Amino acid sequence: MTVDTGPQMIASLEEMLAIIEPALGETLIEKRIAYGELTIVVPAPQIVRVLTFLRDEPGLLFKELVDLCGVDWPEREQRFDVVYHLLSLHHNHRLRVKVRTDEYTPVPSVVSVYPTAGWFEREAWDMYGILFADHPDLRRLLSDYGFDGHPLRKDFPLTGYVELRYDEEQKRVVYEPVKLRQDFRTFDFLSPWEGSGMLPGDEKAQG
Repeated sequence: MTVDTGPQMIASLEEMLAIIEPALGETLIEKRIAYGELTIVVPAPQIVRVLTFLRDEPGLLFKELVDLCGVDWPEREQRFDVVYHLLSLHHNHRLRVKVRTDEYTPVPSVVSVYPTAGWFEREAWDMYGILFADHPDLRRLLSDYGFDGHPLRKDFPLTGYVELRYDEEQKRVVYEPVKLRQDFRTFDFLSPWEGSGMLPGDEKAQG
């Protein structure tokens, strides 16, 4: 009598790649094993098909989408990476999948493969401005309504465009253009550990 023990465990990243590589064929643009992790790059239009294969293939079973995030490379024509971090609980392995896109070309949403991607894709849109086609509710997630820009882009100004504060007279939250007061930008460059002179304000302690 033969007992079905289910999918055989994959012991190494090389074995995992040996399953992925022939199945994806030319869809596999890049592959790399480094620091004990396997990363693959595939074309953005194929991401739904690729993730469905990685989820359902018995030798892989990457059924958990741990995270989805963006990376900004502003000097590149396709400035964004969309990175999918997958986990196979059955095989106790992780896999990183990347696609590339620009700020105008949508990446297919993978909500149909991993429902939790809905929140992750909203965050990537909010922080980077990465578009996801066929997302059921692509709205900002972390920034406020009417926020201007995408804060994690490398060309986003460090101070932002506007500041938010509560106005006591109007009894409501107001938005104002960012204003840097000069006294916050003036530094004496004296270190209390290395400087030999008296720091401004220390004279009060002498009395």
